[in-house]
Amino acid sequence: MDPSKPAKVVKDAVEAAAEKLTDAPATDVPGAPGSAPPPVEEPTAPHDPLPPKREQGAPQTRTPTGARTGAPTTASGQQGAYLTTANGARLRDTDHSLKAGPRGPVLLQDHHLREKITHFDHERIPERVVHARGAGAHGVFTSYGTAEALTMAGFLRKGRSTDVFVRFSTVLGSRGSADTVRDTRGFATKFYTDEGTFDLVANNIPVFFIQDAIKFPDIIHAGKPHPDREIPQAQSAHDTFWDFVSLHTEAQHHTMWNMSDRGIPRSYRTMEGFGVHTFRLVNEAAETVLVKFHWKPKLGVHSLTWEEAQLLGGVDPDFHRRDLYDAIESGAYPEWELGLQVFPDTPEETFGGIDLLDPTKIVPEELAPVQPVGLLTLNRTPTNFFAETEQVAFHVGHLPPGIDVTNDPLLQGRLFSYVDTQLTRLGGPNFPQIPINRPHAPVNDMLRDGFHQQAVHAGVAPYRPNSLDGGNPFPAGDDARAFVDVPVRVAEAPKVRANPVSFDDHYSQVRLFWLSMSPVEKEHIIRAYTFELGKCYHQAIRERQLRCLANIDPVLCAQVATGLGLPAPEPTVPLADVTPSPALSQVGREWPTDGRTVGIVVDPDGDLDDLDEVRQAVFAAGMVPLLIAPHGGMVADLPVQRTFATARSVEFDALLLAGAPAPAPDALPARDAKAGSADRSAVDPRVLLLVEECWRHAKAIGGWGAGGGVLRQFGATGTPGVVTGGSGAEVFDGVRSLMTAHRVWERFPASVA
Repeated sequence: MDPSKPAKVVKDAVEAAAEKLTDAPATDVPGAPGSAPPPVEEPTAPHDPLPPKREQGAPQTRTPTGARTGAPTTASGQQGAYLTTANGARLRDTDHSLKAGPRGPVLLQDHHLREKITHFDHERIPERVVHARGAGAHGVFTSYGTAEALTMAGFLRKGRSTDVFVRFSTVLGSRGSADTVRDTRGFATKFYTDEGTFDLVANNIPVFFIQDAIKFPDIIHAGKPHPDREIPQAQSAHDTFWDFVSLHTEAQHHTMWNMSDRGIPRSYRTMEGFGVHTFRLVNEAAETVLVKFHWKPKLGVHSLTWEEAQLLGGVDPDFHRRDLYDAIESGAYPEWELGLQVFPDTPEETFGGIDLLDPTKIVPEELAPVQPVGLLTLNRTPTNFFAETEQVAFHVGHLPPGIDVTNDPLLQGRLFSYVDTQLTRLGGPNFPQIPINRPHAPVNDMLRDGFHQQAVHAGVAPYRPNSLDGGNPFPAGDDARAFVDVPVRVAEAPKVRANPVSFDDHYSQVRLFWLSMSPVEKEHIIRAYTFELGKCYHQAIRERQLRCLANIDPVLCAQVATGLGLPAPEPTVPLADVTPSPALSQVGREWPTDGRTVGIVVDPDGDLDDLDEVRQAVFAAGMVPLLIAPHGGMVADLPVQRTFATARSVEFDALLLAGAPAPAPDALPARDAKAGSADRSAVDPRVLLLVEECWRHAKAIGGWGAGGGVLRQFGATGTPGVVTGGSGAEVFDGVRSLMTAHRVWERFPASVA
């Protein structure tokens, strides 16, 4: 074979890519779509499928009943070099139907056409009713052992490592909606423990809209697009949502969180997770405690501004999933600590006067500190999005020995709903046998048949007791670490459709959240309420929600009322006397900068001496440098990732200016709207727009040499968070230190205390 031919190039690239599938840290800018670069010409020499990319993972090759197969994970992918039918018959052609002559009708006997079209016609399955828009990743959870005294769960023993798959999601939007909408986010983790699968189905907000699962269809119907026009998509800024939450005031706490910066995370990597409900742990001595689960991101909790989210919805609606996958590819593995808030298991099931069974309440961390029990690290992206992220099925009832549920009425309803919804979406009761859902523990159930049965069950007696199968399977006793249904005493009471009196307080914790915010966070909350209520058609709904805000805080109510042009009503209940919880604020702490993105503006005709040194310094800091130039290709033998036409400030966590590039040939309003007016300045107007937006969004900005001159021209020098200096390394050091606070918060004006 001639080595100059494209097929030979691809074959060599396949072998080279396979050798590089290691855990070595990435040194290239992430985002390559395949594991080998493509040739210009179409490859024609047969060879085996390309290996997966370095950062990709796949479900372990387990049988439907949990046994290891010993096969590599690539064994579940395509095999061989040749195109085949679904049954393995090799095909000569897939571009032409079988016809009665070149111009004749297509023949019914064309089995390949029928198979190909029929499968295509059935490729889509129903999307999730909620959490349809999601992204997933593989990882590992390593226990610290600090929960051993609380639970018999084996995966929480010291040093135990457990494979996991995590799916992040929005709630309201369809599968094709944008990532950066204002919404609750799901944070669902599947622990493949050797004692059965544990699904911790969490959210990024610790409280829920409702207290009882019977109202779940109501809140989702209210939040979804209006049924007549199917708009608005993936947002709560409309009448039906605010109609419901203003009438159903137990939703006010969750709504406040959603209107805060928590409603638009900067990244899944900077998002907290909460189990919402109170669970019960039981240890080897049959002692119990009540707990709430928390995921704490190692990078801290950070959010997008509303304008950034709006821009990203158009510039990059896949921003959150791209950020997750690029971080993993770059070796900046996202990490969270799993923590527990622990409470005595008393008959009242309360703590500090807070009802632990009320899912609209939190326990402030100042009252019950979060105790770290293990570390979650995401280190592999899916090999196939549909097979893994779309088909993964979670259930709050997937519990290992040592973890049990409580009587939280929302949790109780979820125990039914999660299994029920998979029956339609995944085509029957055998969805646990899909590879991504297969347990890593031996399965010996007596469940048989059904759609998509993949196990080949032996024996003749799937019932108990039996003698024909030798009595197998046998019940497990305490010595065999069986699941424990904790024998909690159920109080004698009449059957009623009612909540306990403690569920009636709908405002005190909402006020606690508001008073815990910094001034800039309060401004963002005021802006969010004003925008969302301003999008409502009916004034009566706005007035009703203002009554709710009056019961939370008079300043909040008055500011939102002013924005709506309405009078602020008086409260109808006494304002609660609460102690703020500093743990609820995102402002005032410093965090690692791993995996952040730094944009570097370059001038191909300027001084490029420091460019490679700065680029390598960004890589060395665990961040990703993206060069922004007037054109693509190479500058100073370095690859350009963005041009002035394709770049937008929302892609970057910080901006460095290594030059003052003159307007490029395409800096024309007719060619690029970002070029602004026809008046041409000395610097490309799109560079000035980058600076303006980064400054407005309180991001760190740096410049040296001619780049420092651009910042002076803009008027940014001397303002908070703007670094200039004599060298690129000096400027980057200053910018990097600013990035630990995520934003230069002093740049945000605040009119409320």
